Amino acid sequence: MYGSGKKPEDRENMRIGCEKMAKQLLIDAYRGKRTPKAPWLPYAGVHCAYLIGEKANVYLQNADLLAKGVLFAAERYKVDGMPLVFDLNVEAMSMGCEANWYPDNPPAVIGHPLADKTLAEANLKIPTAKDGRWPVIVEAGRKVMEKKGDWALLGLLCGPLTLASHLRGVKIFTDVVKNKPLAGEILGFCAKVCAESARIYRDIGCEIIALVDPVASQIRPETFREFVTPACQEAIKVIHDAGRTSSFYICGDATKVLDEVCRIGTHGFAIDEQLNINYVRDMALKYGLGFGGNLKLTLALSLGIVNPREDAIVSLAAGGLTGYTFAPG
Repeated sequence: MYGSGKKPEDRENMRIGCEKMAKQLLIDAYRGKRTPKAPWLPYAGVHCAYLIGEKANVYLQNADLLAKGVLFAAERYKVDGMPLVFDLNVEAMSMGCEANWYPDNPPAVIGHPLADKTLAEANLKIPTAKDGRWPVIVEAGRKVMEKKGDWALLGLLCGPLTLASHLRGVKIFTDVVKNKPLAGEILGFCAKVCAESARIYRDIGCEIIALVDPVASQIRPETFREFVTPACQEAIKVIHDAGRTSSFYICGDATKVLDEVCRIGTHGFAIDEQLNINYVRDMALKYGLGFGGNLKLTLALSLGIVNPREDAIVSLAAGGLTGYTFAPG
């Protein structure tokens, strides 16, 4: 009677599993658990502004618009989770770094206070929820938490090496090799900023909090282990002590550092289109971690060189049902 060979009760259990709450589905996948289907997490970012007819530079500075955009995108795309913002300039700008705003993109940091000054000379302070851009984000988060449906809200904080590159500029990439004491001092400061950002997202109520460190793919594994891994530990502890779910996002060809990413201590990680999803899956399964990607953001979604539907099918088939979250790469 049942062509699949499954008993009626097995089919009913599968049906119930597939109806599991979207939020819990995503949390389970992020924690490396087997799920009845792969959850869906679009990193909408300032695309949310486009969806509601606003310019990015206006949208990111208005709590009402931020909340409206996130809620609209969540409903439009039937998500299992959504980031509150995807903007890695928040921490640096909240410390006074000069930045340019754009109507169709997140802002970009253009001033690096530690390029020619020490930490003491620059007099940088760890930004709290009351400083810089944080009040707008906190207020937007409160509004989203009040109105969102059954999906997880993600807090994405700027990872330590990316933040160090905002503060020091490209010099940080030679510092980690040629001036390790200075690099250690700067990364140590960035670690405390990351931890405070994690506390802010914790207090907003974000169910998942991720450290996003795209430039960490540009260093050697031993350099990652020496500087990035320790700089993430305080933030990870904040997340775990609150009972929340953690992740580490990395961009570019992170193949050479992926083993270090798996050892960093988060519940899982996310990658971009430059990595082979089969290799990523095998690494995640080896360490019992959740993993996310690999819908090609550039080739499929932006340029259309690869058919987005076919790309999605390939990613879903390769990702499987153990710890996998379907998301852009």
